[in-house]
Amino acid sequence: MTGPGRRVFVTGGASGLGRELALRFAAAGWRVAIGDVNEGRAAETGAALGPGALVLRCDVTREEDLAAAAARLEERWGGVDVVVNNAGVADAGGIDEVPDERWRWILEVNLLGVVRGCRAFTPLFRRQGRGWFVNVASMAGLLDVPLMASYNASKAAVVSLSETLQNELEGDGIGVTVVCPGFFRTHLGESLRTGSPGLRAAMEGLFARSPVTAAQIADQVFRAVERGAFQVLPHPAGRRAWLLKRLLPRRLYRAAVAGQHRKLREYFSRKRAGEGRE
Repeated sequence: MTGPGRRVFVTGGASGLGRELALRFAAAGWRVAIGDVNEGRAAETGAALGPGALVLRCDVTREEDLAAAAARLEERWGGVDVVVNNAGVADAGGIDEVPDERWRWILEVNLLGVVRGCRAFTPLFRRQGRGWFVNVASMAGLLDVPLMASYNASKAAVVSLSETLQNELEGDGIGVTVVCPGFFRTHLGESLRTGSPGLRAAMEGLFARSPVTAAQIADQVFRAVERGAFQVLPHPAGRRAWLLKRLLPRRLYRAAVAGQHRKLREYFSRKRAGEGRE
């Protein structure tokens, strides 16, 4: 996607990957708007983006917030070229440990937040005759990470939604990119809900140890939008695992990754028992 005066709106844009995406687009000369529920961090990010940036309070669980964002951008900028549905939360726990309330919470934000973003901006994109959605999912939506069923399911649904929208909206000049990062250093751990302090420590350790940064992922996403790519898999190990899962029968795939899954389960178990060491 090229041309002068390009415009982007990022939900969850105050911190983590959202902030890095906003900064990356701004560095390329785009006009940037961010939406977030954390008004303090949003103001800080807005200041870092410069005087031309728009900072909107946007809760993706509220349809009216996203509708208001679309109306504001159409009024202020005459429209928007790219909408990044980035806002998300995390949950961890066994299938017998996570209650319905936490399942509803994560689906409300991770899945329905993306649905609302796409629904709010599709009419605007159609009026413009063009537009691009970037939906942030996760490698968890492609691979089966143990003890994260609710998170995995929410992100798998975002992948499926994005695939569907690519087919549904192509005739309207609307494109889609779905982003599936693995663990990386971000503020996602702050939103993590779990009944186990040890499991929280395990997840935070995985986030902290990742060699891939949010800025690196943001750069890959930016380049994917520029060339019109559908899928972004930023982590090399994740790409290899996804390729194995796609090509091998389930039995052979599980055998191929059995060692990795065993190590992950053992790591989680040690942390939950308070015996693990970073």
